[in-house]
Amino acid sequence: METYNKVNKASKDEQKIAIQSYDALSSVIKGLTSDNPEIEIDETRERIKIPLSALKLLGEILEAMGKGEPFSLVPIATEVTTQKAAEILGCSRPHLVKLLEDGKIDFTKVGKHRRVKFEDVMEYKGKMKEAQKKHLIEIMQSDEEIGLYDT
Repeated sequence: METYNKVNKASKDEQKIAIQSYDALSSVIKGLTSDNPEIEIDETRERIKIPLSALKLLGEILEAMGKGEPFSLVPIATEVTTQKAAEILGCSRPHLVKLLEDGKIDFTKVGKHRRVKFEDVMEYKGKMKEAQKKHLIEIMQSDEEIGLYDT
C-alpha cells in the first residue's frame, strides 16, 4: 500500500455528496450479513466483492469528508523518518531524537538513520494529549478552589 503524504480536504460539493453517501452506506452496512459483500458500480454495471472492513473504512472517510475534516490514509506498520515523526508530534527533530534516546518512543536504526513506526508515534501523541488534558483539568480545579472563577 502506498503511503499518502497528502492531507485531503473535501470541497463543499464533495462534502454534500459525502454526507448523502455516508448516510446511505451506513444504513446498508447495518443490514449486511456477509464479510465480503458485492457492490455494483452504477455507471459500468460492474460488480465487485469488497471486504466489509473496507466498506466500513470508506464510511469513516465519507463521514470525515461530510464534516469537512481533513483526512489522510497511512498504513499502520509504516516506518517514518525522525523528521516526519517530529512533524506529526509538532516538535523539533532534535527534541524527537531526545525522546527516542530516552526510550519514550521505540525506534530502530537502519545504518546511522533512526526509523520510527507510525503507530508508535501516534501512541505517544495520544499519551501526550491525555497528559495535557489531565494537567488542564488539574489547573482548572486548582483555580476554582482558590476562587479565580466566578460561579
